[in-house]
Amino acid sequence: MSSLMDLVAGDGRDIVLALSIDDTAAFDDGDRFVAHLPLGGGLDPTWLDLFSEAVRSVTGKDDCSDFLDARSELDGALEGERIVDRVDPEWIERVAAIDDAQIGALAGRWIELLEEELGLLPREEKPWIRDLAGRIVAFARASTGARDVVFAWAF
Repeated sequence: MSSLMDLVAGDGRDIVLALSIDDTAAFDDGDRFVAHLPLGGGLDPTWLDLFSEAVRSVTGKDDCSDFLDARSELDGALEGERIVDRVDPEWIERVAAIDDAQIGALAGRWIELLEEELGLLPREEKPWIRDLAGRIVAFARASTGARDVVFAWAF
């Protein structure tokens, strides 16, 4: 398995097929998939709940559900080493609606929430978290209107 956690937008059946043959490199084929965000293995899925909380905090709106609550079973997903779930389109839309001017505040709030949960983060960890916040928003924008958005991760 190349990446341990991915967000992928496209046809759910194609996503499941690529995962079943461990062809995650195919996710970068723009003709086949709408968007792909490899999250790697250094991120815990609960961090995305804290990201959702940061979205609510920065926007002042309570309509962005926790990420883990915004997932549902994907028909046709294979049981095995990966958990493969569909992401609720409303979650994607709420994240996509983040204004460019709010991304810095979003990243800062996310880091604060992570530090409340985990303790102080090393200084060298913060730049990639800030970058990731922007990449999650960009992924959501690119994925808006996609047939399916899938969250796949290995446990």
